[in-house]
Amino acid sequence: MTTNLTKPISIKLLFAMLIVTIGAEVLLYLTRFSYLAGTLYDAMMVASFFVGLKLHRRISSSAKTPITKRQHVLKFTGAFLVFFLGSTIINIYSSNAFNDFNDDYDQYVQTYTDMQMDAVEQKPTTPDSETKAEPVSSFFEKVDAIGADLYTDALAGLEEVWRLAYIILLLVVCKKLFPKRWASGKRDLFLMSALFLTSILFGIDHTLDSVEPWGVKIGAIVTFSNMGLLFGLILLWTRSLWVTVLVHSLYDITATFSWYYLDYAVDLMAWAVLMVHVILIILEKLNQKHALHQLESGEGMQASE
Repeated sequence: MTTNLTKPISIKLLFAMLIVTIGAEVLLYLTRFSYLAGTLYDAMMVASFFVGLKLHRRISSSAKTPITKRQHVLKFTGAFLVFFLGSTIINIYSSNAFNDFNDDYDQYVQTYTDMQMDAVEQKPTTPDSETKAEPVSSFFEKVDAIGADLYTDALAGLEEVWRLAYIILLLVVCKKLFPKRWASGKRDLFLMSALFLTSILFGIDHTLDSVEPWGVKIGAIVTFSNMGLLFGLILLWTRSLWVTVLVHSLYDITATFSWYYLDYAVDLMAWAVLMVHVILIILEKLNQKHALHQLESGEGMQASE
């Protein structure tokens, strides 16, 4: 895998990777001072999709054999379930180890969602609009309440492009600085070191856009670093950037629904994914048995001839 990740990089791709990594961190920090910086950060996340198209080939090309669409879906459902279980353990640990962070985060969610819903409820309407377009206006009021958050959640998955770009850059640096160790076969050690460093950066980046007391900040860094490590392990396990992006986005989206409407939205999504996963495994097993039966029948016919 490391051989594919550290293939020669063009100047154009290197420049794009530096913008996606360092540039994104600078903009994220500036969002605490500027609304425009937040808009530019979202635009950079959208642009990172096209960088991801290039980087995905580096990690996916290491797969030895092509896989079917069903196996792709199995890879996604398995990755989502792994992240759900892992994040549940991380959240339990953080809620007990970092009370300040846990209380601050719960208060933030409550205050933020109340503010969003109050803004929608206080939206002025005319008598005509209430009678003529009530269903339409009601729909868009709900969209206004959570639409921006869902958009941000969808873009959050593209942070995995940021991670993969960072991993590649760090591996390239290690390859240049430690050529003997690289050649001696310790590449996996460099890969895991890059994963660990990007996970810490992932945690730190989740504190850049706000000023919090150190008790809250440390809890946030540890919690999100563990989450980042889990996403990174999924990336290396699945060898698919887009599976990891989709898991990240979908988890964040269902978490937002749990803020506004249904406390157990993430849990219900996990159960739905689990059922799909089990069904696909059964179908895959049946398909393998059918293929094996056909192979045995073919060999039997050849033997009889």
